[in-house]
Amino acid sequence: MKRQVGADVVAELSSALDRQGLDMKVTALVNDTIGTLAGGRYDDNDVVAAVILGTGTNAAYVERANAIPKWHGLLPKSGDMVINMEWGNFRSSHLPLTEFDQALDAESLNPGEQIYEKLISGMYLGEIVRRVLLKMTEEASLFGDDIPPKLKIPFILRTPHMSMMHHDTSPDLRTVGAKLKDVLGIQGTSLKTRRLVVDVCDIVAKRGARLAAAGIHGVLKKLGRDIPGSDKHRTVIAMDGGLYEHYTIFSETLENTLREMLGEEVSSSVVIKLANDGSGIGAALLAAAHSQYLEAEV
Repeated sequence: MKRQVGADVVAELSSALDRQGLDMKVTALVNDTIGTLAGGRYDDNDVVAAVILGTGTNAAYVERANAIPKWHGLLPKSGDMVINMEWGNFRSSHLPLTEFDQALDAESLNPGEQIYEKLISGMYLGEIVRRVLLKMTEEASLFGDDIPPKLKIPFILRTPHMSMMHHDTSPDLRTVGAKLKDVLGIQGTSLKTRRLVVDVCDIVAKRGARLAAAGIHGVLKKLGRDIPGSDKHRTVIAMDGGLYEHYTIFSETLENTLREMLGEEVSSSVVIKLANDGSGIGAALLAAAHSQYLEAEV
């Protein structure tokens, strides 16, 4: 049975469970970022924020409830509140949008939305590279006089392909050549051309990583954890997502950029911890905690 957009997800899921005869109750509805934050905080009490860098991106952090202007009513007993930022939708005139980013956004299913996500997440990095390579082919015959037909297909070059080319350390860049052939149907490329492709991957990936690091720095600045000597405690960021986990050059650039922005004194106490399936574990912990709370109330 089809359901309308805007329907209560918990009610719909509960109804589906009942129809299947399952004795289950939905006690927690959280996105992957909140789940990662919950799981990270359970494992390490110094976790102050969680970041997802995968197909999409988002961040969440623990804020003092009395610092939230929109909060009304009694403050929670802990004095803290979790903020789900949905930072993928951040946009600013300061973001370095190129003609490729603007064209990608204009041709997307959600023009004008998720601008930050379109610059840094795994859904879009490979597509940006494809657009750059297409432009270079049209204006400088990068792959010969004829434009390879597959190079015109949106999203045919995925970020995992880009990562494999970027990480190619063979003398003749054979992985780059293989991916160009298998994915884009481009054969017989010269070593010079393959090096240019790697350079494009490098620029796009490192720009995304540096922008992601800037977002994390913004969260730490909001929490006052970017000032030397202001906090002697560890500051831990729980990180989840295949882009960060598997794209080594991306993750190393992010970490180096964050250290650069924070300075040596502050960065020495900042730790990024990879949370494997942090969202699933966190959601389970929240459901268990809620069940214990209900039992205690009874």
